[in-house]
Amino acid sequence: MSPLVVLVGPMGVGKSTVGRLLADRLGTGYRDTDDDIVTAQGRSIAEIFVDEGEPAFRAVEKAAVARALAEHDGVLALGGGSILDADTRALLAGQRVLYLSMDVEEAVKRTGLNAARPLLAVNPRKQWRELMEARRSLYESIATAVVATDGRTPEEVTRIALDALELKEA
Repeated sequence: MSPLVVLVGPMGVGKSTVGRLLADRLGTGYRDTDDDIVTAQGRSIAEIFVDEGEPAFRAVEKAAVARALAEHDGVLALGGGSILDADTRALLAGQRVLYLSMDVEEAVKRTGLNAARPLLAVNPRKQWRELMEARRSLYESIATAVVATDGRTPEEVTRIALDALELKEA
């Protein structure tokens, strides 16, 4: 079993929104590994970061992604930093992976780059740019298709994604 589509991209790009729309259009289930982590841990991702640090969170995330890839056959959204792990990237090889991209100005509009995002707590624009410099090539290396979300509605992104992935609506 493997997901029909795996969504990757930076925080705030719309993986959850587009993922739910894709699942609906494809007539399949939707799952988000961030939601899995929050449910299993009984606390927010920000709390895990604060209480245990990023390395502990990444270990939990790695396990959650591996479990979801093995168990879920619908649309799966991954946390923005999940692709930092080489083992996770290896698990994504051969999967249908959609990379949703956006530029920093769009990120500001969508997320406000606020403190609820633990990796963006200080100088959020600079940190977002640095995160994307470190991650962009990783997203691109595993992507089957890339869809820019800048200035597009979730419905437009979903339509473009279906075409880019050559998937037919249910």
